[in-house]
Amino acid sequence: MVKFTRHSGRAVTLPRRDVDTDQIIPKQFLKGVERTGYGPALFYDWRYRPDGSPDPGFELNSPAAQGASILITGPNFGCGSSREHAVWALVDYGFRAIIAPSFADIFTSNCYRNGLLPVQLTGAQVDALIRSTEGGLYEIVVDLDKQVVSDGRGFSSRFTADPYGRELLLKGLDEIGRTLLEEKSISAFERRRS
Repeated sequence: MVKFTRHSGRAVTLPRRDVDTDQIIPKQFLKGVERTGYGPALFYDWRYRPDGSPDPGFELNSPAAQGASILITGPNFGCGSSREHAVWALVDYGFRAIIAPSFADIFTSNCYRNGLLPVQLTGAQVDALIRSTEGGLYEIVVDLDKQVVSDGRGFSSRFTADPYGRELLLKGLDEIGRTLLEEKSISAFERRRS
């Protein structure tokens, strides 16, 4: 995984509540266990018309959204089934952080374990960020080390990251990589045990 210490990027908004994992990555795309290749299917039913052409009314299809790496969205993001593919699709599309008033618990865990930072702010703070995007291109800085979200317009807010998930992201580790940091202790235990 790529380390996440401090990320500056363009923000795009998806001001919807209760976006579930089937909307993030529809079931027909869950055919593999690789972590890549899911970006084109992200929000498929919203991004594309029935004929396969992009829907110009969908938020991620706007010209200002191209290249965005921070998603600002509504409460209860990632609810529904516990599919890791939802996080893989968001990461493969290019998102590094998601800002929302709340997330589903299992989705939050999947984010930390797959290189995506879930940032929980208050509803009022998220609304302020959404309003800031209305003028076009909008850049945000997400600093995981200091646990602060800010912009160049005076917005700044602290957030709290899960300590274990924060360690994974700061060190660029998945759970196997994190376990291997304890290899000496594990080996010592195995020697004592036998």
